[in-house]
Amino acid sequence: MSNAVEINNLSFRYEQKEVLREITLQVRTGDYAGLIGPNGVGKSTLLKSLNRILRTPPGTIRLFGKNLEDYTQKELGKLIGYVPQYLEQLFSYTVFEFVLMARYPYFDMGRPASRNDEKKVDETLSLLKLSDFRERRINQISGGERQKVYIAAALAQEPKILLLDEPTAHLDPKYHADIQRLISKAAQDLGLTVLHATHDLNHIFSWSKDIVAMKDGRVAMQGTPAQVLTSKNLESIYETKFIFMNHPQTAKNIIVPEMPS
Repeated sequence: MSNAVEINNLSFRYEQKEVLREITLQVRTGDYAGLIGPNGVGKSTLLKSLNRILRTPPGTIRLFGKNLEDYTQKELGKLIGYVPQYLEQLFSYTVFEFVLMARYPYFDMGRPASRNDEKKVDETLSLLKLSDFRERRINQISGGERQKVYIAAALAQEPKILLLDEPTAHLDPKYHADIQRLISKAAQDLGLTVLHATHDLNHIFSWSKDIVAMKDGRVAMQGTPAQVLTSKNLESIYETKFIFMNHPQTAKNIIVPEMPS
C-alpha cells in the first residue's frame, strides 16, 4: 500500500524555540493513525505543517508522493480537511452557509457555488446528523453541535486526508463519544486517511491501525496499537503509570491513568 503522508527529517521552530525535531514518519493511504503524546510536544504544529498553515523546509513533507510545496492552494483544499482543536470565533452564518464556504476549492471564478456544491453540503450535514440545524445560526448552537459543524465543513471539501487536532477536547462526555463515533464511521465509509491528535487512548486503541507517539518534539515510536499502547511505553511517553483493565460489558481493554493513593 502506498503512503498518503511521508515526512522526512522535519524540524520546526517558533523564533528561538525548537518545537519539532527531526520528525520522520509515514502514514499509509486509507489508514487511521492516532497521534499521541503530552501537551506541548508538537502535535498541533505537526498537523499545521501538513496543512501548510505553517511553512516547512522544501522536500520535508510529501503527500501522495508529491512535495507539499508543489500543490496549489486549491489542490491542497481538495486534498486535506482540517479540524482544529478549538475555534473561538462565533460566526453569524447559518450552518448551511458555513459548511458551503468550505467548498471554496470547487468554486469557479465569478460563480461561487453550484447545485452540486449545495447537494454535497446537504449530504454531509445528513451524514453528521445535522440536517435539522441547516438554517440555525452557528453562534446560536451548543459547543458540541458547533464542533460537528466544523467537522462537516472539513468533510464537505471531499478530502483524501483528514487532520484532527483533539476535536473533542472541550466537550462533555456525550458529545465526546458522539463525535468520536461519527468521525470514525465517516472516515471508514469515505475511505479517508486520518491523522488524529488525541488524548483518548481507548478510542485510538479501538479505531487506529497505526499509532505515532511523540515526546519532546520527536517521534518516540510508531507502530500498531498493540505495539505502542503498552504500560511500559505509555509510562515512558507520559511519565505517569497506566492501568489496563477489561471493560465489564465488552471485555475490551480499557486504559486509564493510575490515580495517586
